[in-house]
Amino acid sequence: MATNKARLTIDLEPQLHSRLKVVAAKKRTSMREYTVEAIERRLAEEPAEYLTAEAEPVLAELWDNDDDAVYDDL
Repeated sequence: MATNKARLTIDLEPQLHSRLKVVAAKKRTSMREYTVEAIERRLAEEPAEYLTAEAEPVLAELWDNDDDAVYDDL
């Protein structure tokens, strides 16, 4: 089963990595799933219009190109 996903690589301090590992294990989930859920929760707190061309006109200028047109219908 092929899925379209983007990879994100982050460097963590050893103490934070260990804490993440322990908490994820206690919740019987993977570090990946715990991290994805944490990111999703945090992003849900952000205003929906946070990064839009309407909210930030300078973004309209930056995003008005063929490469970024793929995101226009999202």
